[in-house]
This record gives sequence, structure tokens and C-alpha cells, in this order.
Amino acid sequence: MNEKIENLKGKLIVSCQALPNEPLHSPFIMGRMALAAKIGGASGIRANTKEDIAEIQTQVDLPIIGIVKRDYEDSEIYITPTMKEIDELMEVKPEIIAMDATISTRPEGKTLDEFFHKVKKKYPEQLFMADCSTIEEALYADELGFDFIGTTMVGYTKQSEGDKIEENDFEILREIVSKVNHKVIAEGNINTPEKARRVLKLGAYSVVVGSIITRPQLITKSFVEAIEK
Repeated sequence: MNEKIENLKGKLIVSCQALPNEPLHSPFIMGRMALAAKIGGASGIRANTKEDIAEIQTQVDLPIIGIVKRDYEDSEIYITPTMKEIDELMEVKPEIIAMDATISTRPEGKTLDEFFHKVKKKYPEQLFMADCSTIEEALYADELGFDFIGTTMVGYTKQSEGDKIEENDFEILREIVSKVNHKVIAEGNINTPEKARRVLKLGAYSVVVGSIITRPQLITKSFVEAIEK
């Protein structure tokens, strides 16, 4: 594993993403967002689309977890769902590519097992991260050979509905860390510095923080809601 990836150990990864319906949607803005994150001390970036990643790479020399969010009519999966998205990401070669590794239906009815094996065969040297929503999914992804296991989807799928990553002092995370062989990246609703510090203390390799740093409309909303209460 290269030095860039080793530098992520015990460190913060900032997710710099803005979807087409969001005010900051623009590769230029995401590049500057990544630079701001680096100046603040971030050790890695998670980013969406080859265009955003290409721009971010001109601004920072940090390891990137790349994804492509795309909806398919026959699937609930939208994080790097098919080979098309993998190929796009490989044009800009992020250090890690993340994909949905939940049990939800994949495009064209493909299983995670089939898809991951095809991807690994095509790009054997690439590092991959599994975005999981349950302990079972994390264990399965670990068995398949993903390099990193993420808690990204906890609470966002039917099978994890009502679950919260931070519940019972990060019980789901603790169980995943204790049972898998690969590195665990804590992600999803980690919205305070204290929570970020805690997940690293519990054994996560790195922690990804997104909206609370990079989505001003959501940060503003939380203040407005608190005031209106």
C-alpha cells in the first residue's frame, strides 16, 4: 500500500461533493473546497465524478476516494453502480474507488460478487472501498476482498432503516472493526469533531466527514432549525 494511503491512518478525509441540484455544483468550486480542506489539515478527499476529481487533483496532492453517483431505473444503487462508472473514474485514477456494497438490487440484476470480480479482473491494481449499511454486508465485502470497508450507507437502506452509526457509542462500527480483516473507514453522520475523534479511538483507520464541512445550505438549515425551536 502506497505512502499516500498510509498517511490516511488516524486522519480526516473530507467529502467534497455537490450534486447538480445543489448551489455549489461545479468542478471549480469542489477543487477550491478540497484546497480549503487541505489547508484546514485534511489528509484525504472523497469526491464525485471524474470532472470534479480532475479539478481537485490540480489543487491538492491528497489521496482521493472517487465515486460516481448515478441513478438507474432498475436499481436502488447509485454509488458507482456499473462498470461504466468505474471506467470513468479510471480515467482520472483516484487512489481508492468506492462503490455501494449493500444487498440492494444492482443494475441488470447483477450481484455484488459478480460485479466486484469483474472489476478486480479489469483493474487488479486498483484499491476499492465497500460502502456498507449493515454488519453482514461489511463482513461479506471483507470476504470478497475489498481493501477498505466503509459504514457509509448505515441508515440509508431498507435493511438498515432506523439504524444510526453513532447509536450505543458506535456499536455497529465497533462490531465491524472487531470482525473484519481489512481497514475500516468510518463515514456517515459523523458531524462533530468529538464523534470523529471517537471513531478513530474505536479502531477506524480513517474518518470521512462531509456535509457538516462542505454543504453550507445544510449547515445553515441546522442553525435556523435550532433558532426556530
